[in-house]
Amino acid sequence: MRELLSIVLASASPRRRELLTSLGLTVRVVPSDVDEGDRPGYGPRELAALHAGAKADAVARLERDALIVAADTVVDVDGVALGKPADDTDAARMLRILSGRDHRVHTAYAAVDGPTGRRIGATHSTLVRFASLSSDVIERYIATGEPRDKAGAYGIQGRGAALVEQIEGDFYTVMGFPLGDFVRRLPELGYALPAVAGAAR
Repeated sequence: MRELLSIVLASASPRRRELLTSLGLTVRVVPSDVDEGDRPGYGPRELAALHAGAKADAVARLERDALIVAADTVVDVDGVALGKPADDTDAARMLRILSGRDHRVHTAYAAVDGPTGRRIGATHSTLVRFASLSSDVIERYIATGEPRDKAGAYGIQGRGAALVEQIEGDFYTVMGFPLGDFVRRLPELGYALPAVAGAAR
């Protein structure tokens, strides 16, 4: 079992970089050029998996000596996917849709080991319940700029935490990367994190 010290992240998301760095990894960011728009015939959960796999494959073709990690998050309201808002008006539309109701957050990840060609991946879903949001609350939240690069126009780890009443499932899935599952499946690629590998000896 090799100790995993560094990865290439096929995403420009600062949240994913922060999460993976928290594992003690050195993270080099190489964003993919994959179009993350809607794909006809794919539901929200399938869309997240499609995007994550495509991002990992695109960067793996360029970075053949590294472990490539990619992820995608889609907010699902009654089977309708909410990605990142196009602008503030679109963000307000999304937040009005989410106000006072449940939705699911699907985060898929894919990891491709360049040297061996092995890969792992999974899609995780968490139920999120929003508080009822007034127009004033929505306007003030949008004014912070936080919704602009986030699926569903909110971030649970930031000011958007105040919009959430309850979650059922993994917090990290809502934040954008299911850390626990990723770490547990690393042995399938022949890797372990140094702390985890040390604890196992």
